[in-house]
Amino acid sequence: MKKLSTEVYLKNILAKNIKRFREDMHLSQMDLASITDISSNFINDMEHEKKCPSIKTIAKLADVFKVEPYRLLWPEKELNINNRDIFKEELVNSITLAVNEMVDRHSGDDTKKSV
Repeated sequence: MKKLSTEVYLKNILAKNIKRFREDMHLSQMDLASITDISSNFINDMEHEKKCPSIKTIAKLADVFKVEPYRLLWPEKELNINNRDIFKEELVNSITLAVNEMVDRHSGDDTKKSV
């Protein structure tokens, strides 16, 4: 089985978490768009792993979902391993690296509504 790159892995987690938190709050994509001033098309693209949000957008979403921003990048299922501290450190390092790479590539402001 081919190992996913860290960026692809995080996009997948992020997409699932945005959708899960949105649905847990009984919000449609349009509702979330209205609350956050992010276009519904962009929300749809994030949920389908087509686009990555900026740090500013992650912060907006976390605020609406009432979670810490890192929770949007945290896998839903805890892995069953013996040394969780090492796993957490490696995961935090991987997330930090991937987020920095995404910020470098996607430094534009993606929070404007499309016309």
